[in-house]
Amino acid sequence: MDAVEEIKSRLNIEDVVGEYVELRRAGRNWKGLSPFGAEKTPSFIVSPEKQIWHDFSSGKGGNVFSFVMEMEGLDFKGALELLARKAGIDLEQFRGRSNGTRGQEKERAYEALELATKFYQVQFSRNQAALEYVFKKRMFTKETALEWRIGYSPNNGSALCDFLKQKGFKEAEIKAAGLSARSYRGGIQDMFRGRIMIPLADAQGRVIGFTARLLQDDPNAPKYINTPQTMLYDKSRHVFGLHLAKEAIRRSTFVVLVEGNLDVIASHQAGIRQVVATAGTAMTEHHLKALSRFTGDIRLCFDADKAGINATERAIPIASKVGVSLSIIVIPSGKDPDELIKQNATTWTEIIQKPHYALDWLMDRYKNVLDLNTAPGKRQFSDVILAVVRGVQDEVEQEHYIEKVAQTIGVTKQALLGKLQKVAEAAKPRLKQPRVAPQLPEKTVQELTKTQSHFLALMLVQPQLRDLLTPIEPTMLISNELRELRAFLQEHPDFAGGTGQPPAALRPLAEYSKILALEYEELYQGLELTELRYEATRLQVHLIEQYVKMQKQRLAHELQTADEARTTTLLERAKQLDQLLKTYKGA
Repeated sequence: MDAVEEIKSRLNIEDVVGEYVELRRAGRNWKGLSPFGAEKTPSFIVSPEKQIWHDFSSGKGGNVFSFVMEMEGLDFKGALELLARKAGIDLEQFRGRSNGTRGQEKERAYEALELATKFYQVQFSRNQAALEYVFKKRMFTKETALEWRIGYSPNNGSALCDFLKQKGFKEAEIKAAGLSARSYRGGIQDMFRGRIMIPLADAQGRVIGFTARLLQDDPNAPKYINTPQTMLYDKSRHVFGLHLAKEAIRRSTFVVLVEGNLDVIASHQAGIRQVVATAGTAMTEHHLKALSRFTGDIRLCFDADKAGINATERAIPIASKVGVSLSIIVIPSGKDPDELIKQNATTWTEIIQKPHYALDWLMDRYKNVLDLNTAPGKRQFSDVILAVVRGVQDEVEQEHYIEKVAQTIGVTKQALLGKLQKVAEAAKPRLKQPRVAPQLPEKTVQELTKTQSHFLALMLVQPQLRDLLTPIEPTMLISNELRELRAFLQEHPDFAGGTGQPPAALRPLAEYSKILALEYEELYQGLELTELRYEATRLQVHLIEQYVKMQKQRLAHELQTADEARTTTLLERAKQLDQLLKTYKGA
């Protein structure tokens, strides 16, 4: 048995899901409110018999691993490790010797960092200056200090290292965790001394490092220092506060990204918990991908200085590549979030609800600092904005901003396209990079998924309805699973889903077919065949309508730049789509 099957055999899916969703028994299944949106009627189903879950409101579904991946924002490896710990399984027994040694080193680092966190918390409780700084100057409550596990590192050289050695840790293990530095006298000393300690946690809340603020200001010492790069901590990937913010992000459907860790803590204390931070303004694709697992709406609140503007310029193409919407939150007073929250938390709540789309904000910023009535001003403006626009993946959005820049500086669109082409040629890599297809909005994906999965659920369980599958081409279906299931059903016209041993060809889709069978049970069980045919026909027409609508939107965009021959082809395709819809909508 491999690790995945061992975990499944030890964990009941309803128990794991029940840690996130309040479930109630509903016949053979369990039911609860969707964790992916605000709903009042339960539409989230867990089937212990099939060991799967399905959310009817969003169309999502899968096994215990996919659920944890959705809820925790993890990849499969992360979900495997989390569930293995929950099941009490040592993954090293399923790995090779070299991987096993690496895994043991990581576990020792986690243990050392957890002990260090507790050590710093104890030291904090005993240091009057640290207590006054946190509770009086920063105005944090005791509850906040405990939630964020704020601590203090004593300024006496090697207190933490000595403590960890007493607990059985070797110098190499302490160094590997990022907790020590080489002493001038030989040996090791504490990495952090005389500082307020804020643990850095991964998305599951495990401590992976620290950010440390100097308690007594010293012009010869940096105010903030972080754990160096280790096997656990990578500042290009770490999102501060995500472990405590992810539920609020999912509920509010957006996230606010700020510069400072203390800004995050202050916002959480004020009750605005969908707030996280990166290491300063150094935002990367890894950061945005981590956040995109929870929301596609990311709002930056960086300082309006040169570093903040530069960070925004870098972030816009990255956001476009990842497929998220990036906007900017502006604090009119020029304060940072921590200062604003201390002054008026209500204003902070209002401001984050009024973001400015990032490229619009960037254009406004440069319009205010450049003289667009002069040739140099127009050149500088177009240099900056076109460099950002070039990285936008969506062609419609890119064209919109080219036209907007042309109008702003009073030049022709053709002039800008020529300049953009030169910029693109100069930056072109030797190997051609494939263009990333623009992603459909999440709401559109959910609507398509629900229509198509409900239709295929009927096709799977009721062979008598399969004649309705004939006009549904593979290109009309949104996922590989749906396309593969369609092919299977056409090759096995007499197969009735849910009865007997499935053919070998269906085994790769066994889990997905279970989800569709669960959909059928919840939606259509007990209906007469006449009613089922009516519903299947309705879904078939709706599926074709959705497909035709999307295809005609794409054709309309292509027509804007098509030559005469291509225009004729596109118009003919549009007629074919109209005829397809007329044939089945009027049937």
